[in-house]
Amino acid sequence: MLKFFKQRMLSLGVLMLGLALIGPAQSLAACGAVSCFVTIGSQQQVPQQGLLTTNFIYSYTPMTLPSGHSGLIAEADQTTRRIIPNHHRELSTVTNSYTLDANYGITDRLGIQVTLPYLTRNHDHFHYHGGGDADLSQFSDKGIGDVRITTKYNVLPSIRSMLVLGFGVELPTGDTNQIDRNGGVLEPSGQLGRGQVGLIGSFYQAYELIPHRVNQFVYGSYRHTFKNNDGYQFGDEYILNAGLNVVPIETLPWLTLTGQLNYRYMVHDEMSARIATGAPIVDQAIPNTGSSWLGAAPGVLVSFADTWQAYFLAQVPLVRDANNNLTQGTSYTFGVTKYFQLGGKA
Repeated sequence: MLKFFKQRMLSLGVLMLGLALIGPAQSLAACGAVSCFVTIGSQQQVPQQGLLTTNFIYSYTPMTLPSGHSGLIAEADQTTRRIIPNHHRELSTVTNSYTLDANYGITDRLGIQVTLPYLTRNHDHFHYHGGGDADLSQFSDKGIGDVRITTKYNVLPSIRSMLVLGFGVELPTGDTNQIDRNGGVLEPSGQLGRGQVGLIGSFYQAYELIPHRVNQFVYGSYRHTFKNNDGYQFGDEYILNAGLNVVPIETLPWLTLTGQLNYRYMVHDEMSARIATGAPIVDQAIPNTGSSWLGAAPGVLVSFADTWQAYFLAQVPLVRDANNNLTQGTSYTFGVTKYFQLGGKA
């Protein structure tokens, strides 16, 4: 397991270096849904011993079809194990997520984090037959998503800096069998859960450029999800965020302006499927899955009553590679942080 984790973290580093040298690469885009992926410092840090940091986060994430794209994509039918090209035309997906995130300091350097999402999702597409739109397929679902448990260790604690390494497990607690209004099971990429365990490696680095006034941070993560019981495997996901937190007025230390750049690259999904009737079932890359996305997220954070914080960020796309598919539009995140001292240091 340790060897596997090291190999995956190495691949993350290689990808980040490649992005820095050559810029965003051509990729495939996801059918279904994605979620907002801004970095919130109180989520990524290791709290001091005995301190419980809770975040209550709401995110609104729409996916729409960019202008100039037809939205014709392949269908991945897990019930018949078929991948059918140009089967339907995507219209939109909207995801609302309500997340409870609990972050506890076991020691001053070691922490554990539990992330519990509740999702609502609405998705529309036309079936495409005979060179035109046929019946409209509408889908909606709500419920618990995949729960994530992460252990974190601060390898570089100091007054002005930190470097936190994390290793997490994503549990298959989300729904994977919701049907659309026509009675068909929606494709795996649109369901609330992935249907199988995932492993996540991450790092979070922060440094105070100007004490109590300007702070920079970098966050990176890698997710690998194993093949589920329907023979479907979600593509690996790489995330790299970087930003600044600035207290603009020294006499108002409770007000912080924040800004970050967000990059996400998702490898295409695969499914054990037939390429034609009667053909053997083999692992097939699914067209129109995966994505690359670069955006900016300006925001504001307000601290009050010593143990409370509230924040708002708008995630705005700058460069999107959608491969004739839906892609994440401007998204919004609202959140509240509350600190509880349960033991250890007062």
